[in-house]
Amino acid sequence: MILGYATGVFDLFHIGHLNLLKNAKAIFDKLIVGVTTDELMLKYKNKKTVIPFSERFEIVRNIKFVDAVIPQESMNKFEVWQKLKFDVMFVGDDWFHTEKWAEYEKQFAEVGVRIIYFPYTKGTSSTLINKILIEERDRIEISQHIYPERANV
Repeated sequence: MILGYATGVFDLFHIGHLNLLKNAKAIFDKLIVGVTTDELMLKYKNKKTVIPFSERFEIVRNIKFVDAVIPQESMNKFEVWQKLKFDVMFVGDDWFHTEKWAEYEKQFAEVGVRIIYFPYTKGTSSTLINKILIEERDRIEISQHIYPERANV
């Protein structure tokens, strides 16, 4: 049995997230997904999530390609491996050839864990969706300020 592990924030879940999980499950017998907690997101990226952890966790837990979900409370993937003993880990290809993941590759190679880099789905990302929503919110707020009579339209 091949045990796969993937992580993500999954804030504003989109088709790219689904593609990653579906592709991972096609390779692994069991797929465990770590969902980043709100606290880790704030600490690691200094950003608040749009969707609370409990809801993001529930969304991922109910995806048919996912066998188990755990909270991702640390960015240290090797600590998680020491608990789960997964065989393969997958990450987005934007991490390929980064210093951080080059170090993980060495560390995981010593214990026989492969890292697979999956390409992101072109044209969508949580960052892009969030940017569009913020721009739309700002446009509506400006419009309501300029045309207050339209506020309830």
